[in-house]
Amino acid sequence: MRTVLRQLGQYKRDTFFCIGLTTLEVIMEILLPFITAIIIDEGLEKANLSVVYRYGALMIVMAFCSLIFGAAAGKFAASASSGFAANLRESIYSNIQTFSFSNIDKFSVPGLVTRMTTDITNVQNAFMMVIRIAVRSPLSFVFSFIMCLIISPKLSLTFLLAVVFLIVVLGSIMVVTMKIFNQVFRKYDDLNASVQENISAIRVVKAFVREDYENRKFSKASSNLYRMFVKAEGLLAFNSPAMMTAVYFCIIMISWLGSHFIVAGDMSSGNLTSLFSYVMSLLMSLMMLSVVVVMISMSMASIRRISEVLEETPDLHNPERPVMEVADGSIDFDHVSFSYKHGSGKSVLTDINLHIKAGETIGVIGGTGAGKSSLVNLICRLYDVDEGAVKVGGLDVRQYDMEALREQVSVVLQKNTLFSGTILDNLRWGNPNATEEECVAACQAACADEFIDRFPDGYHTRIERGGANVSGGQKQRLCIARALLKKPKVLILDDSTSAVDTATDAKIRAAFAQRIPGTTKIIIAQRISSVEHADRILVLDNGRIDGFDTHEHLLETNAIYREIYDSQVQGGGDFDQPA
Repeated sequence: MRTVLRQLGQYKRDTFFCIGLTTLEVIMEILLPFITAIIIDEGLEKANLSVVYRYGALMIVMAFCSLIFGAAAGKFAASASSGFAANLRESIYSNIQTFSFSNIDKFSVPGLVTRMTTDITNVQNAFMMVIRIAVRSPLSFVFSFIMCLIISPKLSLTFLLAVVFLIVVLGSIMVVTMKIFNQVFRKYDDLNASVQENISAIRVVKAFVREDYENRKFSKASSNLYRMFVKAEGLLAFNSPAMMTAVYFCIIMISWLGSHFIVAGDMSSGNLTSLFSYVMSLLMSLMMLSVVVVMISMSMASIRRISEVLEETPDLHNPERPVMEVADGSIDFDHVSFSYKHGSGKSVLTDINLHIKAGETIGVIGGTGAGKSSLVNLICRLYDVDEGAVKVGGLDVRQYDMEALREQVSVVLQKNTLFSGTILDNLRWGNPNATEEECVAACQAACADEFIDRFPDGYHTRIERGGANVSGGQKQRLCIARALLKKPKVLILDDSTSAVDTATDAKIRAAFAQRIPGTTKIIIAQRISSVEHADRILVLDNGRIDGFDTHEHLLETNAIYREIYDSQVQGGGDFDQPA
């Protein structure tokens, strides 16, 4: 709770204004029945119109003040709750930006989306109710009970019985429903996951005619959520009958006992009238408190989920005195072992020991799950090793400032991502200050200029969200050009030419050799033609080095490489090469 409330920030002032104005509003409302009793007893029963006019005018002024205080409190409550929600979203988003890949792995994407939407909305609504109703109801309850004690201490004992009854009933309901709501928001994650997966892969769903299957999967997730809410809301439905039982009990007891007190001369008619008002105010305060408790019970699950993200600290940290410059593109793996879950015993990479000179072109090949992507993720310190050390430019990557290291180690990942905006906007992710001429040169090196020039708007062509209006090969080439604009000392292509034909692939590699000869190039590929011209080729098998040599030597000495070569080349060649 403290973690979340710290995000209130500059909206504390609005919160305190709301609480103060709500207190004044309650005071005005509590005094109105008291004034009504005076008008009845001193004005109407004694036929004194001056008292009626005087106190009637006072009632109008007090009612108007209560209206003003309530409206102002509502405005400040809206400002404070909306601002609080905005601060929470910004804090969560900012904290996510600091996460390492291992931190992100702990939270699913749908789970993070639910936290930033549904959970924060719940907290926003609960906060507004807390600073308005949770302040108003207790004050109204206390002040009403004090006035009841002043009017008739004996009749006030009746209210205590009703209050005890409501606390027991409502408290029991709240305990059960809070447990249910804790489970509800986990079901929200499942629902969001189903929606996100379906929409992001809608082309695959339609291509395989799996709409009915996806509908059933979504219906199952939606039905689970429905059942949980019905169970919770079914229990909360008992709030109203319990409340009405207490109200009718108090009305009957006050009517019965109050009439006896009036006949006996122990109470005036005006006091009995005001007592009814205070009873309703007192019991309605309890009812509103029960609503607040429901909202708080729902929001507590959300608060816990939000605080999990806010309290998550990045697994990777900069050293106290980070190195800001990378000397060159040399890379050394000194007996490196790595697993995604430290201490799990399931190593993705085991005893990797290799040394790459600056400016070399290294091919990396191996079967699915061999550890190729995991290997290059360690170079730019997306993860930290379990054992050994990864060095770039002669220094352990843990000695560098992470931003400085990643500026010099440019990665084109397997899943290429483009953002909505023009082609130039996307290219300048690599270098925000790049001129249009530099962007053109990078696209020429990546062989992207040939299709960009065919667009009517050229480099100012708008890219749809996710690159939906360009092909897979075009997307890959734009991402390569974006990486080249960083002018890195190390360039990593993680199977990022898989959608490009071999002729274009060869042109890209030739451009690399000509334009960035001093840059160390690591090319992960599934086809031999993409790596056979590399200075050396690394063959990985089950997270271990099976071979590291030139194409010719590997053909002679490495069984895995020779098997891949035979299946691709002697078996008919790559899909876009003649046999």
